[in-house]
Amino acid sequence: MQDQSQSVLANGPDRCLDSSPAGILRGQVCATSELSFLMEAHDGLSGAIAERAGFKGLWASGLSIACCLGYRDANEASWSQLVDVVERIVDSTKLPVLVDGDNGFGNFNNARLLARKLSQRGAAGVALEDSCFPKMNSLIGERHPRADIDEFSGRLRAVKDAVAEDLVLVARVEVPIGCRGMDEATLRAHAYADAGADAILIHSKGTADEILPFLSAWQQRLPVVIAPTQYHRTLVSAYREASISTVIWANHSMRAATAAMRRVCGRIIAEGGIAGIEPDVATLDEVFELLRYDELASAGARYLPPESDPLNDILVLNELPPWDRLP
Repeated sequence: MQDQSQSVLANGPDRCLDSSPAGILRGQVCATSELSFLMEAHDGLSGAIAERAGFKGLWASGLSIACCLGYRDANEASWSQLVDVVERIVDSTKLPVLVDGDNGFGNFNNARLLARKLSQRGAAGVALEDSCFPKMNSLIGERHPRADIDEFSGRLRAVKDAVAEDLVLVARVEVPIGCRGMDEATLRAHAYADAGADAILIHSKGTADEILPFLSAWQQRLPVVIAPTQYHRTLVSAYREASISTVIWANHSMRAATAAMRRVCGRIIAEGGIAGIEPDVATLDEVFELLRYDELASAGARYLPPESDPLNDILVLNELPPWDRLP
C-alpha cells in the first residue's frame, strides 16, 4: 500500500498540511511515485471491512450500490440515494472515499448539485464519466453513446466551480468501450484536463493492452486511474511499469458477498437448518467487534448510570434462552 505522507509530499508543500479527505485522496491518486489502490465499498460494513484489511482509500461503486439497493446500474438509483449510502460509508471509516458519480445524473446543474452534496456528506472525490443520461453499465452490450466533448467539459467545469479543491475530480473516459479509438480518447482526456479534472480514469472492457497506446500518447499530463475488472489477470507490476497512479478494485466486495450469500442460502434450504453453516459465517462477536460495540459500552459507562445502559440490557438479553426473551 502507498504511504500517504510520501504521496502528499510528492504533490508539493501546499499539500503537506492538507489532512482533509480530499487532501488525503489527492495525495494518493495524484501522486506519481507510488501506485495506490482503492477498494470498492457499497455500504458502511464493506467500508469498515476494507479499512480493517489495510486499504488506504475507498471507491464507492455505482454498480455495487445500485445492486445492493435492488437496482440496475442504469441510473435507476437516484443521486440522493447514492449520497445517502456514501454518507454511511464515510461515517463508518476514516478512509477517503472516491465516489462513482456516474455521469452526474444529468447536465451541468445536476452534476454540480451532486458534487456539493457529496462534499457536504464528507466524500473526498467524485468520478464522472462521459456518458449520456441515462447510462447503461459500460460492461453490458455495445451501445454506449458518449456525451459531446464540450457539453461534458461544461459538467466538469461546473463541478470544479462548485466545490473547488473540496473534492478530487476524476474524469472517466469511456471511449475504448465504444471502439472509437485511442485518438478520440486522447482528445477527450486533454479537453477534460483543460476543464479542471485532477485525474483521468481510462476504461476498457478488453485487455490491458488496449490502454497502453493511450498511456504512451498521454505523457502523464494528469495521473491515470484504471479499474481492471475485465483484465484481472494482468500483474500489478505492469501497472507500475506503465506509471499508472491508482488501481480501483471496483466491485469485488459486492461480488464476494453475492457469492457467499448464495452459498449460505442454498445450504440452509438444502440442509433444512443452520447448524452446518455456522463454521463458515462470521460470528456475531466478529460483527460486534467490527462495528465498535465496545465504544458504545465505554460511552454508556461514561454518560449513563449503570442501570440505564442500553448495551448492558442487550448483553443480558443475549444471555437469556430464547423462551425467556420478550417477543
